[in-house]
Amino acid sequence: MFDRIARIYDRLNSVMTAGLHHQWRRRAADLAEAPVGGRVLDVATGTGDLAFELARRVGLDGGVVAIDFSERMLSVARDKAAARAQAHGAAGMGEVRFEQANALALPYTDDEFDAATIAFGARNLADLQCGLRELARVVRPGGRVVVLEMTTPTRPPLSLFFRLWFDRIVPLLGRAAGDPEAYTYLPSSVRRFPDPETLAATMSQCGLVQVRYLLTAGGIIALHVGTAQPRVRQEPS
Repeated sequence: MFDRIARIYDRLNSVMTAGLHHQWRRRAADLAEAPVGGRVLDVATGTGDLAFELARRVGLDGGVVAIDFSERMLSVARDKAAARAQAHGAAGMGEVRFEQANALALPYTDDEFDAATIAFGARNLADLQCGLRELARVVRPGGRVVVLEMTTPTRPPLSLFFRLWFDRIVPLLGRAAGDPEAYTYLPSSVRRFPDPETLAATMSQCGLVQVRYLLTAGGIIALHVGTAQPRVRQEPS
């Protein structure tokens, strides 16, 4: 499904969020607190927008590994990276390496990254707890894990607007774009996803500490951040 919508993904994101998704990704990159010269992992990178924000934070001596399950999404991301390099050169950004990988079985060693992020992808994981445990595993102790996700507002009038927009308008946009299935999936995936408090508790259960979250865009967007801690390693018997 994500392969099918890769070429229209950026345009529809901008239409659906009035362009605010860039601002939310910048906020997520800030919360990651990636050090200059550090290494960051961006999971479910899609077309790479958050990865590019992170690359600005780590600078020329740092790097970002950006993974996705969808090869066509990665192809769009690589095209964007090439266009940016041609237009602006390095521009103080670290290298972004795009790789196809499974978020539920990350092909990286323990404590390999200074921070890890996932934006608008956690609700697509077949096993949320497994994905969060993997994020916590690959981040060094003291590093941050940031989850940027949509959530369902509960108070009117925004809750009424949200239902109208996501249950009626978004599927129409998908139909106009030629893929109604994908944009019917979007509102249903948001409704199935845990509420912010439950997600924070799940992150704590998956090995993260000092978990907190903030809501923005009137309660439609939740940004969660937790800190990786040293894992207890069992001695061989």
